[in-house]
Amino acid sequence: MPGDQVTYELDGDIALIGINRPGKRNAMSETLMAEIGDLAEQAGQEARAGVLFGNGPHFSAGLDLADLAQRLKANGGRRAPYMGKHAPHVAFDKIARGRIPFVSALSGAVIGAGLEIASATHVRVADDTAFFALPEAQRGIFVGAGGSVRIQRLIGNARMMDMMLTGRVLSPDEALAQNLVQYRVGPGEALKKARELAGAMAGNTPEGNWAIINGLGRINEMSHDDALFMEALVSRNAASGQARGRLDDFLNKKAKPIGPAGLNGGKA
Repeated sequence: MPGDQVTYELDGDIALIGINRPGKRNAMSETLMAEIGDLAEQAGQEARAGVLFGNGPHFSAGLDLADLAQRLKANGGRRAPYMGKHAPHVAFDKIARGRIPFVSALSGAVIGAGLEIASATHVRVADDTAFFALPEAQRGIFVGAGGSVRIQRLIGNARMMDMMLTGRVLSPDEALAQNLVQYRVGPGEALKKARELAGAMAGNTPEGNWAIINGLGRINEMSHDDALFMEALVSRNAASGQARGRLDDFLNKKAKPIGPAGLNGGKA
């Protein structure tokens, strides 16, 4: 069961995980990060899609620096290495490479570890209040929850280098232009849009969603020939017992038509 610092709710086929420290701008301790990873794993057993959000006006201002300072003091001023199944990068991988797709609803501060966990979700929705930063260098630390891998692959080395070295803060428009988010909505509308997108994802076959979130990223990291081979393997395994019926629905014009009236990217 989740503790007071994180909420968990099932809404039909959608699991809702909420960071719940609004008085601290949803800053996360390492224990809280591990708990979110465990809930993402639970969601994979109980739901067909998930939404990650922050309770209150902010998604997450990042690592709980008071907690970090206490641990540094207890460890003689050194930061203990991340190890074990509950290390933050391992916990966030339960989102990135789990069984179901996740959408993050981003508002207010999306900073440091907050941006790291957002980058572990598969689709990111930002409202007009969101701002994005990686200020670790100003605190004398470095990203440590997979951000140097995930964020860098989203926006590229040069842009992440700029954010980390200069403390640059990105607006929602800049985040959209730099591929950090895929949707931008009005103030207070991120969670609604995230739930809408998660609902669309939940309508896919579980096998198809699993193939996309676990296959696509790996294929992107391979050589051309290896990627084509992997695609052939994933494609065969993605077909499920539901595929025949869905194909018949399409051929018999029973399937929902695809066109501009559907879900649109960018500003929504």
